[in-house]
Amino acid sequence: MENYISKESQEQEFHLRAELDKYLVHWKWFVLVVLVAVLIAFVYLRYAVPQYQVSTTILVKDEKKGGGLSELSAFADMGITTGLKNNLDNEVEILKSRTLVESTIQKLHLNVTLVSEGKIKSTVIYKKRPIVVTLGRQTQDLLQDTFVFQFESLSTDTFTLKNLVEDQEDPLQGKEQFHYGRAIETLFGELTINKTAFLSNAEKLKLNVIIAPLQSATEDFRGRLKVTPLSKTSSVVELAMVSPVVEREEDFLNTLVQNYNENAVQDKNIISEHTSEFIAERLNLITKELAGVEQDVESFKRSNKLTDIPSEAALFIEGSDEYNKKIAEVDIQLQVVANMLDFMKKSRNADLLPVNLISDTNASGLINSYNQLVLERNRILKSATESNPAVIKLDEQISALKASVSSSLGRLQSSLNIQKRKLDAHEGMIASKIQKIPTQERQFRIIDRQQKVKEQLYLYLLQKREETAISLASTEANARVIDAAMGSKKPVSPKKAIIYLAALLLGLLIPFGIIYLMDLFDTKIKSRLDLEGKTQIPFIGDVPTSEDASSIMQSESRSSSAEALRIIRTNLEFMLAKVPEGIAKTIFLTSTFPKEGKTFVSVNLAATFALSGKKVLLIGMDIRNPRLDEYLTLPDRGVTNYLSSKELSLEDLIIQQKGYEDFHVLPAGVIPPNPAELLMSKKVDVLFETLKKQYDYIIVDTAPVSLVTDTLLIAKHADTFIYVARANFLEKRMLDIPNGLHKDQKLPNMCMLLNDTDSTKGYGYGYGYGVKVEKTPWYKKIFKI
Repeated sequence: MENYISKESQEQEFHLRAELDKYLVHWKWFVLVVLVAVLIAFVYLRYAVPQYQVSTTILVKDEKKGGGLSELSAFADMGITTGLKNNLDNEVEILKSRTLVESTIQKLHLNVTLVSEGKIKSTVIYKKRPIVVTLGRQTQDLLQDTFVFQFESLSTDTFTLKNLVEDQEDPLQGKEQFHYGRAIETLFGELTINKTAFLSNAEKLKLNVIIAPLQSATEDFRGRLKVTPLSKTSSVVELAMVSPVVEREEDFLNTLVQNYNENAVQDKNIISEHTSEFIAERLNLITKELAGVEQDVESFKRSNKLTDIPSEAALFIEGSDEYNKKIAEVDIQLQVVANMLDFMKKSRNADLLPVNLISDTNASGLINSYNQLVLERNRILKSATESNPAVIKLDEQISALKASVSSSLGRLQSSLNIQKRKLDAHEGMIASKIQKIPTQERQFRIIDRQQKVKEQLYLYLLQKREETAISLASTEANARVIDAAMGSKKPVSPKKAIIYLAALLLGLLIPFGIIYLMDLFDTKIKSRLDLEGKTQIPFIGDVPTSEDASSIMQSESRSSSAEALRIIRTNLEFMLAKVPEGIAKTIFLTSTFPKEGKTFVSVNLAATFALSGKKVLLIGMDIRNPRLDEYLTLPDRGVTNYLSSKELSLEDLIIQQKGYEDFHVLPAGVIPPNPAELLMSKKVDVLFETLKKQYDYIIVDTAPVSLVTDTLLIAKHADTFIYVARANFLEKRMLDIPNGLHKDQKLPNMCMLLNDTDSTKGYGYGYGYGVKVEKTPWYKKIFKI
């Protein structure tokens, strides 16, 4: 069990090492790509425009979440309130509204940008602007396209402007030289350029002036403006923008909040202003009426020579005073209700109604609700039209609520009339008991009562006028600034650490991905690892790529190929262990396709056996495409001549290879027209029977098995078959051919040899302990995949 586990661990380690070696062999590529990626990241960071985040936080007064103490809290005991209720979600949308952003851009002239052109990147000038460009009022309507001018100062008073947009009609109409502070007539309206303290008189300034349409500038700022509530339980809102120009965005956010508060205050003041106008109108009328009643009192006393009528009738009027007070109060309320009904008949649906004049809580609540709907409708109309569904819905609600207010006031008037009739009835009962009071007293009471009604109504209106004035003077803003706009000290983008990390990862992933994809789509056999699990044929070794493929192995050869062939020679002894002594050990070599190196292996394997002191015969039996003459100097006659002739003997055709003691070669001979028939003749049997008695080893170079049947015809004469597969040539799917031959035992005693492998990408210790290996220059290796 322990041996099994150890073997499993070794195999896993072996495969992991092989996978790592597949990538580590190309380490120079990884280093090169990483350096290039980091260099690109450095250049990008060097010239990229840094982006900073600018933010401000405000506290929006929300009816549900609160918003701090109100400026009117000191007048709470007087019943002075704004009558408006804010909703945080609505206020967030108003802060992002196009109308508010557009008014802020117009106020700061942010659709005009000054750009200083550099050699590589351009810089926006804002804080220390040498010039200020002001657009005329009519420009915003006429400006439809973006205009780019090149500004260049000439002297202390003059400068030049040139249109830089080639496919655009010149808005300057051919003029180029202008004066500071003077209006410049253009096709899109007027513009004026003034100097600032940052422009030196001796400085020759050149920069670009970009004038964008107000609508496009508004959309740009709205797209970058983020309005976010910081919590669900609070009404604190953050306004943030990302931009390379920190000072410009700081001014924009501060001005945006300022405009928002000004608009909110203006909306809230509308109610107070309308109420003030109504009270002033009523005060003028009541003042005139009160003056007339007082004159009547004066005339009555003078004509009747009366001085102190109440003291004379104190005993009689003591019981009726209470009723007089109640009647006076009812009369006041009837006057106010009548005035309100009259005002409502004359007013439109969008007009605001006076508040705090009716003592009835139901009617006052309806009037406040009516005013809130009118204000909401006016606010929506700032960014919408009257055909907007929301406006139409509000119009319907306003009309319905106005009818409810009128109905409520009518009911209140009827109730007051009933009360007045009851009070009059009680007053009549008392008056009937006072029979001895002079007629003058009765008449004076009528006049006095009218005077008191007018006087109390006058004082009431004066009080309301003061309350309205206080409310108007101390109208509170919707938002309170917690933190003024400020930009971040460090840029939010690009982030150096992330960019360099991405460059490093990209530099590693690019060569890794290329190598992985090449390996994934490469279906060729690379090494012994590609054979494992795909074939059961014994593997006797691999032959690395030879520096000189046309040379034959010599006794002094110490190359990796020579060492590999010696190892294969040793392994073949195990494959030939069952061959009887006294006869030659016959080794056949074949392959799937031509050009897989079976002839190269045959020649050098025969030379290896010959160098070991054995008597070796190399036979060329690839009679359709003989290749032995590429490595050896051979005559034209050979096997085919022997098989087709009755006169030739084998001794006449076998030659000895020079430089070797017992290395003999039997060439393939002339290419015959009937190769299959020749190989099926009985002379082939005679040939092998004869030669096996004369040599120790017979190496036979045969034809590829996938193209012709020649090899299968003579396979019975082999003691072992070496199936040569060439690395980076034979596809893995073609292993089905040798597997099928091995399974069907068509080629006896098969073994597999892998030719032309790359020893630098192998595993283990490789070949050549003490072997001299020719080194490839580094500049050739680095571009070798």
